[in-house]
Amino acid sequence: MTCAHTVTFDERSWSEPAPDSADGCTDCRALGEDVWAHLRLCLSCGHVACCDSSPHRHATAHATAQDHPVVRSFEPGETWRWCYADERIV
Repeated sequence: MTCAHTVTFDERSWSEPAPDSADGCTDCRALGEDVWAHLRLCLSCGHVACCDSSPHRHATAHATAQDHPVVRSFEPGETWRWCYADERIV
């Protein structure tokens, strides 16, 4: 699935940004916490943040604050993407 927000990410010339963390929510760690449920990778900038099942919901906060609507799961073996703007899997 795609949406208007994934056009750039679906081009052959696009490459995924390097994650700013290898194994944890960057924002939770900045708070001195490690309480996330699952991780998401921002496809615009590579920011790794916690999902909406986590106490702080940093991925949603990042998407809203930075206007970066598309993330993918950063969990091992998962490749699905989510568009916050369209509120659906893309």
